[in-house]
Amino acid sequence: MSQGEILSIVRDAVLTAAVLAAPILTVTAVVGIAISIIQAATQIHEQSLSFILKIVAVGLIIVLLSSWGMTMMMDYIQRVFDTMSRLR
Repeated sequence: MSQGEILSIVRDAVLTAAVLAAPILTVTAVVGIAISIIQAATQIHEQSLSFILKIVAVGLIIVLLSSWGMTMMMDYIQRVFDTMSRLR
C-alpha cells in the first residue's frame, strides 16, 4: 500500500466524519444561540434549560438523520474495502 493510498483513506475518513458531525454541531450551535438570546431577554439564567434543550435537539437530529448517516458510513466502508481488495 502506497503512501498516497493511505493518505486518501485517511482524508476520506476525516471528510466523512466532518460531514456526519456537521448537522449535529450546527443544530447545537443554533439552539444554544437561540436559548442564550431568550435567556438574555428574559433574564432567566438557568443552566439546565439550555442543556436539556440541546440534548433534545441533538436526539431529534440523530433520529431524523440516522439512515442518512448509516448510508454515509456504509459508502465509506465500501470504498475502504474496495481499496483493500485492489491491493496485492
